[in-house]
Amino acid sequence: MDFKFTPEQEALRKEFEDFFKEAMKEAPPGWVAGLETMFSEEGWAFHRSLARQLGKKGWLSRPWPKEYGGQAASIIEQLIFNEVRGYYGAPGVDIFGVSMLAPTLLMWGTEEQKQQHLPPIAKAEIMWCQCWSEPNAGSDLASLTTRAVKDGDEYVINGQKTWTSGAHRADWTFMLARTDPEQPRHRGLSYFLVDMKTPGVTVRPLISMEGSHLYNEVYFDDVRVPKQNMVAEENRGWHVTLMTMNFERSGVAGMMEARRTLEELVEFSKETKRNGEPLAKDPFLRHRLAQMSIEIEVGRALSYRVAWLQEKGEMAAAEACAAKVYGSELGQRLADLGCQIMGLYGQVRRSKWAPLMGRFESAYQLAPGMNIAAGTSEIMRNIIAIRGLELPREPRA
Repeated sequence: MDFKFTPEQEALRKEFEDFFKEAMKEAPPGWVAGLETMFSEEGWAFHRSLARQLGKKGWLSRPWPKEYGGQAASIIEQLIFNEVRGYYGAPGVDIFGVSMLAPTLLMWGTEEQKQQHLPPIAKAEIMWCQCWSEPNAGSDLASLTTRAVKDGDEYVINGQKTWTSGAHRADWTFMLARTDPEQPRHRGLSYFLVDMKTPGVTVRPLISMEGSHLYNEVYFDDVRVPKQNMVAEENRGWHVTLMTMNFERSGVAGMMEARRTLEELVEFSKETKRNGEPLAKDPFLRHRLAQMSIEIEVGRALSYRVAWLQEKGEMAAAEACAAKVYGSELGQRLADLGCQIMGLYGQVRRSKWAPLMGRFESAYQLAPGMNIAAGTSEIMRNIIAIRGLELPREPRA
């Protein structure tokens, strides 16, 4: 594994940095890293505007084959793009479409599916969401009950999905449904692409405890989906899903967003006095900040390894899980550290009285959910044990 970037890659990094420095000057007042993307109309409009600019430059799809709107660039170059974007807290990337569905379709999709969906994703013309979790099937996703019954050239889907991020904004969704209830759990599932405007699709908001609208419930009532919208063969949806999960869990942008946040905390501790002395002179606080710096670099290295393995064409399932569990738990520790440094001001919702835009008030409440999203920390450790360490599976109750 080579940790050095080539001169060409460093030049590309500089190009990305110059763009995002300028682009983020147009961010709405009070913009906080990505918290505004789904939460407000102003934030969503900024996200979509930036997405179209990135699509026009071809930066959303650099590693894809040219015939689908890509530039046949390396995954490492895309990693550099994700790092820079994360550091500047920039939106503009449809994570579900660009980072999850697109690489899945490149591996599993038909030529018709690739031609239909990849170019619009590359141009940021449509937005996607992910309909997987259900009220009784979240961590144990294979127990889902949403049904898809074949009827001629269509499948009729009935069921309920929950915790669907951005469903109220999305144009399309990729989802799992059970096509054969007689098959064992994982073997009877199929993977579908569904237009959110299809009759029978209903989206209802789930408001988070800090008052934001990110999550939704999605209901499917006799929703008719053309059979050509199934990815891979019938009852092979779990195999496709595993590939999508690997891409979901391996991002580096979060580490660079954490790096930027840490830098701001360091500056705050230098400028803010307590009992007449800068906070930065507190030895306990200094050690906490130093430890967080170490942890962020470890998380960055984990993400680098995932990208390196993906560049080689390997699955990197255990490595992606390690990056995910480490990153989500680090985010929780960083939010806690930020609130401790801010003191009572850390509890102030975004206002002129709130240091650093009051980001830690929201981050502290949102961070625990990140240990559940994309797979709980317990499940990630189980996957690492089974696939990374080749330990036996846990016995089912």
